[in-house]
Amino acid sequence: MAKKESGNKSFILRIDPELMEAIEKWAADEFRSTNGQILYILDQAVRKAGRLKKLKNKPGNEPSE
Repeated sequence: MAKKESGNKSFILRIDPELMEAIEKWAADEFRSTNGQILYILDQAVRKAGRLKKLKNKPGNEPSE
């Protein structure tokens, strides 16, 4: 049976409970899932550091200026 590719890679993340609670609250404030919020935070950090040259424009991935 062929493996179905989703386009995203899954992995386990160990995170401090206090930090996770803050991210969950932030996500709720911005009407995102917790996973979506973590992806958004990582995307913004990688872009700000200049580590991501080009990425397909996805909704919510607009660069902040």
